[in-house]
Amino acid sequence: MLLALRNQLKRPLTLVFVSLVVLITGVVAADYFTGLPKSAVATYVGRDACVECHQTESLAFKGSHHDLAMDVATDESVIGDFNDVVFEHDGLQNRLFRDGDRFMVHTEGPDGKMQDFEVKYVFGVDPLQQYMVEFDRDPESSDDEIGRLQVLRISWDTHRKEWFYLRPPDVPEKLEPNDPLHWTGVAQRWQTMCADCHSTNLKTNHDVETLTYHTTFSEIDVSCEACHGPASLHIEMARGNSLFWDRHHGYGLAQLKGEDATGQLEACAPCHSRRSLMDADYQAGDPFCSHFNLELLRGDTYHDDGQIKDEVYVYGSFVQSKMFHKGIRCTDCHDPHSLELKHPGNETCTSCHQHAAGKYDVPSHHHHAVGSEGAKCVNCHMPHTTYMEVDPRRDHSLRVPRPDLSVSIGTPNACSSCHVKDQLENISADKRESLDLYQDWLLAASEGDEEVAEAISKTDQWCDEACDRWYGDDRQTPAHYGEILHGLRSGDSGSIAKALRYVMEPPEIAPVLARATTLDELLQSGRGRESISAAKAVLKDSNEHPILRATAARVMGASGPSDAVKTLLPLLTDPSRLVRSEATKALVSSGGYQTLSGTRQKQADLAIDAIEDELMLASDRAGAHMAWASLSEQRGDYLEAAEAYQNAIRVQPSMSGPRTNYASMLDQLVSAAAQSREAQSAIVQLFGGSGALNELMIQASEKAAQLRRDELPLLGRDAKLASKNADVQYRYGLALYLSGDLPAAEKQLQRAAELAPDVEIFSTALQLLRERINQSEK
Repeated sequence: MLLALRNQLKRPLTLVFVSLVVLITGVVAADYFTGLPKSAVATYVGRDACVECHQTESLAFKGSHHDLAMDVATDESVIGDFNDVVFEHDGLQNRLFRDGDRFMVHTEGPDGKMQDFEVKYVFGVDPLQQYMVEFDRDPESSDDEIGRLQVLRISWDTHRKEWFYLRPPDVPEKLEPNDPLHWTGVAQRWQTMCADCHSTNLKTNHDVETLTYHTTFSEIDVSCEACHGPASLHIEMARGNSLFWDRHHGYGLAQLKGEDATGQLEACAPCHSRRSLMDADYQAGDPFCSHFNLELLRGDTYHDDGQIKDEVYVYGSFVQSKMFHKGIRCTDCHDPHSLELKHPGNETCTSCHQHAAGKYDVPSHHHHAVGSEGAKCVNCHMPHTTYMEVDPRRDHSLRVPRPDLSVSIGTPNACSSCHVKDQLENISADKRESLDLYQDWLLAASEGDEEVAEAISKTDQWCDEACDRWYGDDRQTPAHYGEILHGLRSGDSGSIAKALRYVMEPPEIAPVLARATTLDELLQSGRGRESISAAKAVLKDSNEHPILRATAARVMGASGPSDAVKTLLPLLTDPSRLVRSEATKALVSSGGYQTLSGTRQKQADLAIDAIEDELMLASDRAGAHMAWASLSEQRGDYLEAAEAYQNAIRVQPSMSGPRTNYASMLDQLVSAAAQSREAQSAIVQLFGGSGALNELMIQASEKAAQLRRDELPLLGRDAKLASKNADVQYRYGLALYLSGDLPAAEKQLQRAAELAPDVEIFSTALQLLRERINQSEK
C-alpha cells in the first residue's frame, strides 16, 4: 500500500523534473540559437569600452609604445625641449619655442625661407620623438579630419635628451626645399609613410582633384581594436544576458589564440612588415595576403642570406626562422599589452630552451665571459642594425652565426659585427671616426673602400677559424639559400639548377619568402624559360602559400599571350587577393589580355578594376598613377593612360618619370598612326577631333617634346643627387640625347657604363652614340 502510494507521488515529481529539464533545455537552446544575425558587422567603439572588463590589460597597455605611438602636442605628450632652444644644422639656425600653449619651430619652409610652424602632433616616444606640422588643411574639413602632415627631421633623442637632425641614409649634404627628402617633401609625409601603423582604423581620404587630405581615425594611437578588431559585437555580447558567446561570431573579436599561431602573427604583421597595401578595409583577423603584399628578400633591403639591411620591420625576418616554422608566436617572448619582454636577459630564450643543464647559457656554448655582451643570446642570434640614427632593431630570423658564409658570399655575421673593431688600428686615422657601427663598415666596403673591405674580410676569416676550433666536427654549416641568391645575382650559371630545386622544396625545409625570392631572381637574372617552367609547377598546387603563388603569377607575365591566358585566367578568382592582383597584372603585361573577348574579357576587366582600386590607395603618390597609366597603356586604353600620367604629374610635380613615360606613349602613337587605326583613334581622342589627323599628330609630337623639356632638369637633379646610381645616369643620358645635346649625353652614358660595366645596355648605348657623333662630324 505504501509502495503504491510512493509510486503515485513519484510520477508527478518525475513529470515535473522532466518538464523542468525540457524547459531548461529549450531555454538554453533558444538562447544559443537566438544570437546575433550572421550578417552583423562589427564597428569601432574605442578603448574606454574595453577598460570596463579588462583593467589589468589596460594598465599594462598604458604608457606602452602602442599607447604613445602618436598624440596631440600637449605639455604631457611633448618630451623635447621647446624652451626657446636654438638648434643648428646645415647652416640653418632653427629655433624651438613656445607661443602660449602652442609648440613652435622656426625652420626652413617649402619655399626655402625661414618661417614659424606650429607642431600639432607628436610621433613616438623612445628612443626618439618626432614632431609634425599640418599643411593644406581644407577649410571645409570637419574637426575630426586631418590635413597633410609633414614630419620634421629635427628630432628629440629621448636617451641623450638632445635635439638631432635625422638625415636620410647616405645623404650628407643639405637638402634643398624642392627635394622629396626635405621635411616638407613627400618622403616625410605622415599619410604616405607613417600613419597606417601608428593610429587605429585610419582612413587616408586623399582627394586627387583638390590634392587635399581628409584623414580620419578611430583613435590617434595603436589601441585595443588595432590588434583585436572592431569590438562592438563583443561589447554587445558581453553586456547581454546570454549564457553563450555567439555561434556565428564567437567572441566577436579576432582569433589571436589557439594552436595555430597564424591568426596572431598576421594580426601583428600588417604594421611589423615591409609591405604594400592592397585593400583599405583590413581588420585584425583578416588573412594577411588578402590585404597586403609582403616585400620579398630584395637585394637593397636584405642581405643575400636574408639578414636585415634596410628597415624591414621584423615579419619578413621572422618568417624565415625555425621559430616561425615551429609555431612560435610574438607573445611567447613579448607581453602583448605592455610590449615588454616577458623575461629579463637570456631568460627570454632559456624559458623555452630548457635543455640539459648548461647546454646554452654557458661559456662552453657561447665561448664568452659570463655576463659579457658576447654571452647574450640576442647578440649572436638576433644582431641589430641601427635605423633613424638612434634606433637599433634586432633581426628576428633568429639564426646561427655563419662566418663561413661571410667568407664565401660576403654576407654579414654576428661574430664580425663585434670583432671588426679589432681591425680599427689598421684603418687610416681619417676614416676611424666614421666607422662607429658594423653597418658603417659594411656600407664603406659596398661603396668600394678596399681598405675597409680587407679589414672585414680578415675579421670574417678569423671568426670562421674560431668557430672551427670551438665546435670542431660538431660545427654545422648546412647549405643555405643565401648561396643560391648570391649566385643568381652575381651571374653564376651553376646556381640555376640549385634555384629550380629550391623553389620546389617544402616549406619546413625552405622558407616561403626565400623560395619566392629565388623564383623572382631566376626571372631577373634572364632565365625566363626556366623561371616560367618553375612558375607553372608552383601554380599546379593550389595549397602553396599565396606569396609563392603570387610570385609565380608575376613570373608568368614574361610568357607568351596564349600561355599566360591558359595559366593566369583561372587565377583571377583565386581566394587570395594577392594572387588575383599579380595574375591580373601579369595577364596584361604578357599580352594575354589583349587576346581575350566576350565573357573572358569582362572577367579580366573586373579584375583590372580591382587593380585600380588597389593602386589608388596610394593616390597621393605619383608612382600609383604611373602604374595605372602603364597598365592602361598596355591594354590599349590611351585616354585613361594619359589622364593617369597627368595625375602623376599633378600629385608630384617635381618627380621625374611621368613626363618621360607620357612622352614615349605619344611618340609611339604618332609612329604607329600611319598603319594603325587604333593609334589614329587614340590621337583624335587625346587632342580633339576638329582638326585633320596630321595636325593632331603634330600636336601630339609637340606635346611629347614639351614633356621631355620639362623632364630634363628633373633628371639632371636626380643625376646629381644620385651620382653613383648607374640607372639614373643612364636615364639622364638618354634624355640629353633626345634633347639633341649629344656631348652631354655621351658624358652621362659614359658615367653609367663606368658605374656598371657589366650592364651591357649601358655600354651598347654609349657605343652607338659615339658612332653617331663620329658620323655627324664627318
